[in-house]
Amino acid sequence: MKRILIGLLAAAAYAVPAFAQDIKPAIIYDLGGKFDKSFNESAYNGAEKFKTETGIEYRDFEIQNDAQREQALRKFAEDGNNPIVMAGFSWAAALEKVAADFPDTKFAIIDMVVDKPNVRSVVYKEQEGSYVVGVLAALASQSKKVGFVGGMDIPLIRRFGCGYVGGAKAAGATDVIQNMTGDTPAAWNDPTKGGEIAKSQMDQGADVIYAAAGGTGVGVLQAAADAGKLGIGVDSNQNGLQPGKILTSMVKRVDVAVYNAFTDAKDGKFTAGLNDLGLKEGGVDYAMDDNNKDLVTAEMKAAAEKAKADIIAGTIKVHDYMSDNACPY
Repeated sequence: MKRILIGLLAAAAYAVPAFAQDIKPAIIYDLGGKFDKSFNESAYNGAEKFKTETGIEYRDFEIQNDAQREQALRKFAEDGNNPIVMAGFSWAAALEKVAADFPDTKFAIIDMVVDKPNVRSVVYKEQEGSYVVGVLAALASQSKKVGFVGGMDIPLIRRFGCGYVGGAKAAGATDVIQNMTGDTPAAWNDPTKGGEIAKSQMDQGADVIYAAAGGTGVGVLQAAADAGKLGIGVDSNQNGLQPGKILTSMVKRVDVAVYNAFTDAKDGKFTAGLNDLGLKEGGVDYAMDDNNKDLVTAEMKAAAEKAKADIIAGTIKVHDYMSDNACPY
């Protein structure tokens, strides 16, 4: 009996590392690269957290153009990577094809829905977090004119803008100046143009500017700081990029989506289907830390927390631009 027990314990000891070896996680970033200080970098941070906690290495890749999408995704699947996470809505077309060809591979896509039995689609209620930072923007503004700089002109980014307008106007802003950077993927990685748009908005009176533009937003935040105005970051906590000059950041927990996809696959708990994350689910929020604590007064924070609570309770209905391609605010 003792010999049998020792044998069982030995088998159990080998079972955990053997199972861990069964997963070969991978992540493929969107245009702009993994160190864009925003969306992609948040995804990277989630993968890094998983590696630190588990010791399991992951594979990653930064595409340089749209033509590489299907080729890169197919190569990862052929190489046995599993699960594979894609950061960004632009992966949808490639994933539709590849997921069907590799039914035993688990995929996760962030910011788009792909209805396949082996795909987890993670989307966010960006309008909810944007409403809350809009409240803060209006309360911090001296001119009561605030700005919004979006990246690529698509419904997803208009969802950010629409929520922001709703919160800002509810908190007393008289004008929200809005501009998109462009209508191609290059709009995500043009900090120079972002800075130029920010300067134009400031010339029109905006003294708080929210950037939802990936790497382009870094230029927006820089221009606002240089002019003595306030910026609002997005996706990652960008407060530290311009300490004392960024009012807050609308954090979108892309890192959690990546971490959960890897962890669930490791634990045998990966499920396909839709994950829709808002304030209630902890998918979006506003960031507070030592870099912005002197910019947000107790009254401002109380207003932001009330807006959060009202949105979660359903007292405030934040308009979802994508529901009808219109913003009523």
